[in-house]
Amino acid sequence: MQLYNKLSAREREALLEEAGEDRLTLSFYAYAKIGNPHLFRNHLFIAWDQMDVLGRIYVAHEGINAQLSVPATRFEEFKAFLDGIYFLEGVRLNIAIEHDLKSFLKLKVKVRKKIVADGLNDESFDVRNKGIHVDATRFNELISDPNTVLVDMRNHYESEIGHFDGAVTPDVDTFRDSLPIIEEDLKDHKEDKNLVMYCTGGIRCEKASAYYKHKGFKNVFQLEGGIIEYARQVNNQNLENKFLGKNFVFDHRRSECISGEVIANCHQCGKPSDTHVNCANEACHLLFIQCAECAEKMNNCCSKECMEINALPYEEQKKLRKGKGNSNKIFKKGRSEVLKYKS
Repeated sequence: MQLYNKLSAREREALLEEAGEDRLTLSFYAYAKIGNPHLFRNHLFIAWDQMDVLGRIYVAHEGINAQLSVPATRFEEFKAFLDGIYFLEGVRLNIAIEHDLKSFLKLKVKVRKKIVADGLNDESFDVRNKGIHVDATRFNELISDPNTVLVDMRNHYESEIGHFDGAVTPDVDTFRDSLPIIEEDLKDHKEDKNLVMYCTGGIRCEKASAYYKHKGFKNVFQLEGGIIEYARQVNNQNLENKFLGKNFVFDHRRSECISGEVIANCHQCGKPSDTHVNCANEACHLLFIQCAECAEKMNNCCSKECMEINALPYEEQKKLRKGKGNSNKIFKKGRSEVLKYKS
């Protein structure tokens, strides 16, 4: 019985191109009590592998967090499978605005301690006592209220290319970093201000809203379905779009265009640009913003040193990488001394 992906990304990419079938990129999450995450993980992998579902899924005792690519012709089958799981019946699916055949190239279902790394002691508060979910219409009304503080619960490299007009965008590397900063900054307004939060699809705000209510905030709101669902409602209902720029996404697309503005700059030359890339030097893999001109000039690398390494024969590059673990301590996101316009 196959329980793990056996194809390389290149092999899968070739198969997808050959098939040429439409695929839907979507995401969902659910907080629930899962007694045996490993057993549940295997159940998901077996079923989704048979449906040709690809993606990145985290399962933990507290629930599931999934970003997926589903064959369009098998979407109803996929939805029926979810509805057959008691805590996923009717779960909101955040379907992407822009689809890509290669948004995911492998099926990875992993068991984690938590579905979002938040650094919180969940036993100290009730995660079910969450903030009020609001749709795009109510969200627009709330953020127009001078008595509202709008907070972006995402990381710096996400909000840099796109955020809501007037939002507080903490300069943080991780979700867990933002929680104490926001609490400290707003400690004098726990009762007299509306705390309105948003993130990509809602999962981070779900936990944060319960945390801030536990910390004494009285009027806590979160954008239902996050930026993804907001963009859908704005388009379908012809609402005013108060989001500026692109929405960062965690797949091969890297972003979705929500509005026409380019609010970021190339990290190498400073020109307007909002295209995230990874440094072509696999030992670096730095995520940063690079315009087309710099991409050509720097051979898709972040620095001259990486250009020199990337120009070496592949076997020599492998030798240089030997012994270095691929972790967040190596693969930085958007911060480096080599980037003139971002450090």
